[in-house]
Amino acid sequence: MYALNGRKALITGAAQGIGFTIAERLAQEGCDVALMDLDGEATAAAAGRIADSTGKRAFATSGDVSDPRSADDFIASLTGQLGGLDILVNNAGVVKLSQLEENTMADFRKTFGVNVEGMMHCVQRSLPALRASNHGRIVSIASWMGKQGVENYGAYCASKAAIISLTQTLALEVAKDGITVNAVCPGLIVDTRMREESDAERKERGMPLAHERAHTIPLGRVGYPADDAKVAAFLASDEADYMTGQAINITGGLWMQ
Repeated sequence: MYALNGRKALITGAAQGIGFTIAERLAQEGCDVALMDLDGEATAAAAGRIADSTGKRAFATSGDVSDPRSADDFIASLTGQLGGLDILVNNAGVVKLSQLEENTMADFRKTFGVNVEGMMHCVQRSLPALRASNHGRIVSIASWMGKQGVENYGAYCASKAAIISLTQTLALEVAKDGITVNAVCPGLIVDTRMREESDAERKERGMPLAHERAHTIPLGRVGYPADDAKVAAFLASDEADYMTGQAINITGGLWMQ
């Protein structure tokens, strides 16, 4: 649909969930893909599934986006294997529920280390290759919670707000290079490890789980990784070549700003 044949994409946090589904969709659109996640074995298996189902090249490695040395290594390795880079998808992220009053600084720093510093490590190390491309695209996974404070999600909300702000600034700074920079803001997305972990914490706190909140969504259902992958593929394509600095909601109407 989007004619991405021959383009090369690197997706972080891609062993499962939203990251895997975006990688799979980009491969279906014609991209060679490189997957990175903390779990090297799971990431290799995910890349194998994509290669088998799409016939595209799919590389995999383990890495930690919050560690600049690790980012140096996996960006260089995967970009080298791909033979360049056209699309960077910053998907790796973490969440931990806590009232701000109770939030330990260790958890706060971990949230920002992965969600915000991780994005910046990958962006800074990928820009030379993206500048060399004629189709440079950066897509970062933020959240509707980056647009509104939500009880028990203070650190997560703040980190996702930072991603949106950095997306806007970076879009201005690299526009001269022909690189577009946009963010996807998922809503209540299920079938991801993050959702499983979040729901486990919500259950401990006596809070409603994801599927129990579907009635609060105007379109009447929870979201799935494929809902985000559709938009990420669009943003990576030439169909979105006059869009930059945007933070697009994928929430079923849960959030409309």
